[in-house]
Amino acid sequence: MLQTVICKNKTTKDCKTRIQARMMVGKWQDRLKSVEQRASSFQSSPLCCPYKPRLSRPWQPSSVWRLFPRQNAAIAFIQHIKQDVHIFSLEREGSDAGQRIFLVTSYSELWHYYSTHRQSLMHCYEVILEGAVCKLYFDLEFHKATNTHLDGKMMVAKLIQYVCEKLDEVYGLRCSAKEVLDLDSSTSEKFSRHLIFMLPGAAFQDNSHVGRFIHDILHPAINCLQKSNLEEPGENKDDMDGSQAKRRKHEEMDLGFLIVKSNNGQKQLFVDLGVYTKNRNFRLYKSSKLGKNAAFSVAEDNKFVPMPSNHTTKEERIFLASLITNISFTGQRILTYDLPQKNTAGSLCSTLQRESHSSDLLGVQKPSPFKEVDEFVLTLVCKDGIQGSIRRWNYFASEQLLVYDIEKFRWCHNVKRFHKSNNIIIVVDLKEEVWYQRCHDPECRRQNYRSSSFPLPQEVCMSHLLMEDEEDQAYLTDELGNIELAKSSVPMTASAESSSVPQSENTEDWGEWPDDPAYLEALQEVERATEEVPDELLLQAVTECE
Repeated sequence: MLQTVICKNKTTKDCKTRIQARMMVGKWQDRLKSVEQRASSFQSSPLCCPYKPRLSRPWQPSSVWRLFPRQNAAIAFIQHIKQDVHIFSLEREGSDAGQRIFLVTSYSELWHYYSTHRQSLMHCYEVILEGAVCKLYFDLEFHKATNTHLDGKMMVAKLIQYVCEKLDEVYGLRCSAKEVLDLDSSTSEKFSRHLIFMLPGAAFQDNSHVGRFIHDILHPAINCLQKSNLEEPGENKDDMDGSQAKRRKHEEMDLGFLIVKSNNGQKQLFVDLGVYTKNRNFRLYKSSKLGKNAAFSVAEDNKFVPMPSNHTTKEERIFLASLITNISFTGQRILTYDLPQKNTAGSLCSTLQRESHSSDLLGVQKPSPFKEVDEFVLTLVCKDGIQGSIRRWNYFASEQLLVYDIEKFRWCHNVKRFHKSNNIIIVVDLKEEVWYQRCHDPECRRQNYRSSSFPLPQEVCMSHLLMEDEEDQAYLTDELGNIELAKSSVPMTASAESSSVPQSENTEDWGEWPDDPAYLEALQEVERATEEVPDELLLQAVTECE
């Protein structure tokens, strides 16, 4: 009898629970209709929010996608952010000629969306930051109508061969066309190429040294533009002996192929010498100029093949190779080139520094772009009565590393004493906000010694003080990749660029939605019902509802 009562009570409880579950289904159906109505309202008045891309590949860095109306604001941002990011400039369709906005993101992030949102990112440039270690690069062009007799491909091949010979002569570097990425954006009107040299284990200190090197090795061709026997200011042909004069004349004849005519018939150089200025914008692979359709692609006669990789496609590897400042700090030999000087005999000679630790530039020249870091490093080497100094700095923009060659301060953490003659290196990691010591001593180098990392002082890294400037949010990117001014931003002009303000979230069209009574009542019933209902029965009720 007792067992019958227990079974009856259990059956009654199960039935009651099933009835409650069915009641919940009805109320949830009402709730679903309410949600559908709200979704329809949201679709008619969508919320425009900043685009925050996310990559799903685990080996990629965290996402950063920031747009700035001015270049200096973008530079200030990357100097105080830990993520591995870089600056690119964009030309927008419909904007004034010459007006650009600046994108801060990582290489992988840019490529992910660069290969997808071609409409908004089709006019994209790399910003070659001042002082950044970089590759040797060329911008070549001539108008076809006024140079019908010229063979552009032959000129490119001869220039590559000549530059490789000069690299061997000046720096002892052996390279060939296989180490040169050749990009082509020629049209029926203009022949246009970009050459990027992948020097084996070496790079230039910055693009100003690249410019001086190129200007000097092309000096004979420049002389041809100034008429064959035109004397340089302060130069006397009598100052050169017969062998020097003969050699120069021979070089001028050899480089005569670099002389082309502009569209108005004036003679000019095949090589653009104006692309080696600070913070230079250099057009990317697969990008075209605003108003043009000629994007850079791999030239037919290109001989460079990127190294294989498991995580990247061939197209992405070419893109990464084409980036001028994509140089890692892996024992790179840093090449420098000083301005030509007069020797004791009176003739011109080039003063060359062939490696980063064999010259003495900083201390008499400009500081790095990070003056606070320079001052901090000086505090490390000026102590205990020893006045050390910064011999040279090199900035690896791809890794945000500042590498300082130190002189007159030889304390080494490896041997726990001062070296007798070999100097040390201090490396500052701006991303991780730490510094550590390396060494020029042969024994320390054989050990590949690197000291422990020490934190930078907060007043140097300043990341804890970084606050987003509202003015920097003048541009937003939507989910389709379209870049537009924020709705609340004032249209920018040359005189009122700083008047732009960010778009704030507008919730007026969303309406004030009160709590749904049916939803609250159903939620309370669910909470009460689940206090005593077994999980198996809940799962069964859900299955029946489905």
